[in-house]
Amino acid sequence: MRNVIIQSLLCASLTFGIWIAVFSIYLHYNHVKKQEKTQEKGNPLIWSLGEKLRSKADSVHIPRAYNVRVQRAREDEPAEPKSSLRLGEKFNYSIPELIHGYSTYGFNHIISKNLGHYRSVPDTRNVMCRKKTYPARLPTASIIICFHNEEFSALFRTLSSIMALTPQYILEEIILVDDTSDFDDLKEKLDYHLEIFRGKIKLIRNKKREGLIRARMTGASHASGDVLVFLDSHCEVNKVWLEPLLNAIAKDPKMVVCPLIDVIDYMTLEYQPSPIVRGAFNWHLEFKWDHVLSYEIEGPEGPTTPIRSPAMAGGIFAISRNYFNEIGQYDKGMNLWGGENLELSLRIWMCGGQLYVIPCSRVGHINRQHMTNDSEIMKVVEYNSLRLAHIWLDEYKEEFFLRRPALKSAAYGNISERVELRKRLGCKSFQWYLDTIFPELEASETIS
Repeated sequence: MRNVIIQSLLCASLTFGIWIAVFSIYLHYNHVKKQEKTQEKGNPLIWSLGEKLRSKADSVHIPRAYNVRVQRAREDEPAEPKSSLRLGEKFNYSIPELIHGYSTYGFNHIISKNLGHYRSVPDTRNVMCRKKTYPARLPTASIIICFHNEEFSALFRTLSSIMALTPQYILEEIILVDDTSDFDDLKEKLDYHLEIFRGKIKLIRNKKREGLIRARMTGASHASGDVLVFLDSHCEVNKVWLEPLLNAIAKDPKMVVCPLIDVIDYMTLEYQPSPIVRGAFNWHLEFKWDHVLSYEIEGPEGPTTPIRSPAMAGGIFAISRNYFNEIGQYDKGMNLWGGENLELSLRIWMCGGQLYVIPCSRVGHINRQHMTNDSEIMKVVEYNSLRLAHIWLDEYKEEFFLRRPALKSAAYGNISERVELRKRLGCKSFQWYLDTIFPELEASETIS
């Protein structure tokens, strides 16, 4: 009887052990499945090399060279970031975190973190653009992005959108230039996250603050692509954004091209389509957007027609690398940023090039807003504008000084090298520019 009882206990223990093992395997399986579902539902946070992307049928295609699966980076980064603010909600503008982020970054960093490192944006191209095809052989592009204390999620969304929506065979590299950022998440954390883009990313860290103008020149000096594409660090590119730009430059290497810049609202971060516009400026040398005349888009190509633009915004454009060097890059005598876009625009037109907006290329951009007016920045912009006026406006610089009389005796540094560049390139007069490219400027404002 005793042996029977012992045998029964042994059998029961063995059976119980088997059930425990089976149940453990079941729990582990369910845990793995839940993790996979969480990762599929959440915003992409970090990309892992060597794994395939699990995506739904309507998700954005990731190029083959970077077929990756989205995973969590670390335990302190949740798969689904939570926030008290979401797209479309009304905001309590007294929230301290919102105020601090707004004053630091110039936009709603809470929603930016909530969006994560990638999102799909609406295709804002005209239907005629979607039917266009481009040659299989196009120039290669080096994309240059300079940043200083950029909000981490916005910077990484810029990179992720480029990788997701740019064919790898035309993307030579992305060159990141860190202009001495102070924020911790732009150091080791950024290095860690950039591992996914190994082979396509070059990260350059300036040893001292150079400003956007000279930082871009640093990036350009490390580029090896046929075309330089300059982007701001808070952009999201749209579908088939790069091919139209490269195709235009392939046809004419002296053509500098800009996409239509869609608006990413600085408070809601909603992606909004822009109408067809061109770049312009006033006699204060302030950039502005200008309406496109209807006859310019009434031809056979309709709203896909490249638009001749008197000026560029400056943050987002493409130019042949050889041509960029040939016409003198940027004026390195300018400081930080401001005015360099108009200076380069005038130099392009007056020295034998062309500047166009390509409506079939769309790039979203956060128009950052700052709560305080930085007097130091204003001084820098004035200094840069003075250099522009003295080098390029000829006798029309008096129109500028009529509106800014206090600047007539202000210092603007040594411009002899840039004056010599203008002579060497055989550039036309500013009168020619007014007559041929931007006649609207001369009649735009009058001083009585």
